Amino acid sequence: MSAPSGGNDTLTRALDATARAALLFAGLSLVVMAAVEFWQVFARYVINDSPSWTEPVALFFMKCAMMFGAAAGVRGEAHFGFFILVQQAGSTGQRLLKALAQLVVLGTGLVLAAWGCVLMRDGWDIPMAGVALPEGLGYLPVALGGALIALFAAGSLAGRVTAADHGG
Repeated sequence: MSAPSGGNDTLTRALDATARAALLFAGLSLVVMAAVEFWQVFARYVINDSPSWTEPVALFFMKCAMMFGAAAGVRGEAHFGFFILVQQAGSTGQRLLKALAQLVVLGTGLVLAAWGCVLMRDGWDIPMAGVALPEGLGYLPVALGGALIALFAAGSLAGRVTAADHGG
């Protein structure tokens, strides 16, 4: 799961452990979301009493799975990219394009984290429809996932810079 480390094994291990935890949480979120959806279908069609809380709870866990899974993908460098262009560039061009890609991912993560926090704060006093939770809670995964995306992109970028400084 490691991105380029540039020789800082402690940082690499910490980022890898954080990415594994994010991936585990994303997987558990998918399981919880599926269980909530199962309960909704069972309650609606078998018991004939559909609970109102299942949709917002399932959406919350879907956001968790999506954002934490995306963050783990950034750490493993399994995110979207223009790989054919990178492969066709020379070695200097490849390093520059990979660094540019990490800067774009870093910026995207920072925007997600910042606006996720703004939306979370703005919606905190609004009750969520169907469940006694604040509407702003739905943006917590966006804020945390964005912060992790930015952290993993920064770690990868730092590893690339350090590796280039050491001739890697």
